[in-house]
Amino acid sequence: MKRFATVALTALAPVSWGSTYAVASELLPPDRPLFTGVMRALPAGLLLTALARTLPRGAWWWKSAVLGTLNIGAFFPLLFLSAYRLPGGVAAVLGSAGPLFVVGLAALLLGERASLRTVLAAVVGAFGVSMVVLTAEAALDPVGIVAGMVSSASMASGTVMTKRWGRPAGVGPLAMTGWQLTAGGLVIIPVAVLVEGAPPALDGSALLGYGYMMLINTGIAYWLWFRGIGQLSATSVTLLGPLSPLTAAVIGWAALGQALTPVQLVGMALAFGATVAGQLAVARGAQSFSSAEKNDRNISMDLSNERVGR
Repeated sequence: MKRFATVALTALAPVSWGSTYAVASELLPPDRPLFTGVMRALPAGLLLTALARTLPRGAWWWKSAVLGTLNIGAFFPLLFLSAYRLPGGVAAVLGSAGPLFVVGLAALLLGERASLRTVLAAVVGAFGVSMVVLTAEAALDPVGIVAGMVSSASMASGTVMTKRWGRPAGVGPLAMTGWQLTAGGLVIIPVAVLVEGAPPALDGSALLGYGYMMLINTGIAYWLWFRGIGQLSATSVTLLGPLSPLTAAVIGWAALGQALTPVQLVGMALAFGATVAGQLAVARGAQSFSSAEKNDRNISMDLSNERVGR
């Protein structure tokens, strides 16, 4: 039951990220994705760091910079470059490949053994997302494809390294989230200045949109995400990723008047079903692994008792 609650809370992060397109298109200045990335990450990072009242120490200065760059500073600009060079559907499909990157990296760096069911869930999830977002007119641009794949690999690497390094003793996920968002926002600033120039003038709608993006879409969402990484396996967390494009599709239908075709509905069912199946497969694998560990301990205790008896 505790694991279910943790998964459900962590799932709120990609659900929140699914609202990004609607908020950006309806409330934010156009053609300013990098400035939006800074406004999402830096204020939220500074706020969470101030609330946590804890700064990095020793090696955690550079570790926070690395994680912030992978999860935020490199991920956001590459994601936006992919979105500009490719139709939104193609960019979303490339993003849905993230779980496959995490499965491979988690096996190499964390020793997490992915079952065939887990890999199939990741593949079916990506396929379901493609049915939701791809159109027949989708064009392929090499630069956009590379940017999309590297952005997925960057976020996947950040997820796995966040799990591998853990947290310093006595430091909670609030501080860790604040450090990473601050570092990521600082990385984006020079890129935003070079590419987009001076910040745009902001009206009331833009301030409302950026306030939502900073507090809900980034601050709380990333805190839930990194909290989930600390309590679940990296594979379990990343398999929740397809919820983001699914949420975007639902919001587009409900709030923006976008139609959903039967093919898209089937794709949504496949992607959601794969997400649930993936969580069940990971949970089953964790239980089997725990049982094996318990059996090993029992055997060791039995052997020790034999030695004592002798």
